[in-house]
Amino acid sequence: MAATVNTPGRPAPPKPITKPGKVKVVRALFKYTAQHNDELSFEEGDLLYVYDSGQSNTSNKLQARCGTKRGWIPANYVEEQVEEIVLPLHEAARRGNLSFLKECLSSGVSGTGLDSAGNTPLYWAARTGHEDCVQLLLELANPAVNAQNKMGDTPLHVAASHGHTNIVNLLLNANCNPAIKNNAGHTAEELASNLVIKNAIQKSQQLYTAPSLENEEEYYDDSD
Repeated sequence: MAATVNTPGRPAPPKPITKPGKVKVVRALFKYTAQHNDELSFEEGDLLYVYDSGQSNTSNKLQARCGTKRGWIPANYVEEQVEEIVLPLHEAARRGNLSFLKECLSSGVSGTGLDSAGNTPLYWAARTGHEDCVQLLLELANPAVNAQNKMGDTPLHVAASHGHTNIVNLLLNANCNPAIKNNAGHTAEELASNLVIKNAIQKSQQLYTAPSLENEEEYYDDSD
């Protein structure tokens, strides 16, 4: 279970939700034009996201999504092998694949799921320096900006230590807590790789306001 930070006189903040889900991805072998209203049109080479691997009762079809549209597709028009991606948001955030990240979120995959080390997708986007992915994940209703992994590191810790100045500023503007210490007792400021980041974190410490406890959700860790 991911570590959490305790503030005197306040209960621990909510943990990120841990329902990472899976995404099955196939590539179209041929172009297909929908013959019925409940079917999906696609071009050869399109990536299709299968959200229901079950086939229809009447024919060999799969439920899939392409872009923003969903519908039935003929199974023989796509590659036979289906790639199943576990923790798809983590993979997208780590690789900076913004379109796949958007696709996963629109398909209902949790944006705050944890991997085996307790990392959220936001952690990976912050660590690998993918600013556009960080921006998108911060738009979630509860982006878990202060979530700590099993080492106690937050997205701010890794963004600061890897020198991602713009991402540090995004996280600070999202009201992340700059005073959180990891398991080694270090704050993000102490791990900062340059003076610009150190100064930004120091300034934010004076402006940081603890989030309200109102409307906080109870989160569960499915990995336990």
